[in-house]
Amino acid sequence: MTGRTTPPDGGTAATSASGPSAPDTRRPEEPGRTGALVTLLLASTLGVMAGSVISPVVEVMRGALGVSGTAAGLVVTAHALAVAVVSPLAGRLIDRRGVRTPLACGLVLYGLGGATGLFATSYPVLIVGRLVFGVGAAAVFTGTTVALLQLFQGRRRDRVMGWRSAANSVGGVTWPLLGGALGGISWHGPFAVYLVGLPLGLLAVLVLPQGRNNHGTSEGGLVTLVRRSPALLGFYALQAASSVFLYAMVIFLPQRLAALDIHEPLMVSLYSVVITSAVGSLVGLVYAQLRARLSYPALLRIAALAWAGAFTVLGVANQPALLLAGPALLGVGQGLSLPSLTILINENAPGALRGRAASLAGTVIFGGQFLSPLLLGPLIGATSSTTGFLVAASLAALIGLVLLAVRMPSPGDGTTPPAGAPATPDSTRA
Repeated sequence: MTGRTTPPDGGTAATSASGPSAPDTRRPEEPGRTGALVTLLLASTLGVMAGSVISPVVEVMRGALGVSGTAAGLVVTAHALAVAVVSPLAGRLIDRRGVRTPLACGLVLYGLGGATGLFATSYPVLIVGRLVFGVGAAAVFTGTTVALLQLFQGRRRDRVMGWRSAANSVGGVTWPLLGGALGGISWHGPFAVYLVGLPLGLLAVLVLPQGRNNHGTSEGGLVTLVRRSPALLGFYALQAASSVFLYAMVIFLPQRLAALDIHEPLMVSLYSVVITSAVGSLVGLVYAQLRARLSYPALLRIAALAWAGAFTVLGVANQPALLLAGPALLGVGQGLSLPSLTILINENAPGALRGRAASLAGTVIFGGQFLSPLLLGPLIGATSSTTGFLVAASLAALIGLVLLAVRMPSPGDGTTPPAGAPATPDSTRA
């Protein structure tokens, strides 16, 4: 028996319980879908680099602008405040109008707002530019997430979301490395990297389908989502924690490295961003194979264990070579948590509200980025980066214990999908 769902390009994708007819039904759409996939994966490389591309010049910028470490950290994370505020609006727009136009406009705004730092000579102007940049980043994050989840289902979705995680991490390697190299010329240099959003915006207009919501219309936001699926609160909390952990390293590891006499921007980029992203990319590439053997809750428990190990290493290691294990473990945690939580949120959200569910994920992720220096900055300022990292390790360990104690709804493990969620024959596993 075959059920049909309508993909974002207005075509028809078939899923079959018996399997034989599904490949033939989908084959005519593959070329267009492949072009959309490539575009979305390229746009996904912009996720991690939103703040981390300028992290190698945080200390240089702090001295040039004459601001505190916490204020300099806000240059890295100020865009996250705009993302947190604007994401629900982006999600509502995408639910009503489709993905292509909001995503393309977001990419253009991403490029123009991000490049403000090329010319800014004062702290207030720099912060305003970062807020404008954050508005574009909100549309980019939500748009790429929703489009990929609409285009692919079941095991193909696991594979594609793993690729998305890998692309996100590849961007976290490539763009910060380029930013670090440009930072060796001037602290303004890394802001030029954001201009990549401009050609990607044009590409999005050319190749992305103008999809519409196929589950009807529904009003509501966080209250409606939580009322229908309370488990979403837990998933959002995990995404926020993941974001706080990532940016705790991005922002405060340079201080730890400075204490070990490591100051070169390219080396700082290697430790604080590149290794984490490289390992996260490798995990993303094998995510589908891991998912075939492990449940989503099991993958999240492993992620929490990796987070705890990462910050333990960052807190106690005094040798540069040993310190490398911290970013690597954090990459494992990020590579496992990002696709798992993205899929779990989508599967537990009503069909008509999935754009808003993804946008609220953007709110908590980027809200966590914004809060990271505010939560850990005062503690590290009053004590040391070592103490701050060990506190983060304790929090990650506590999260791991909670995940062991609670039962998480996992649609891929035989639980009943939420109301409005399309059933696919390979989306559940005995």
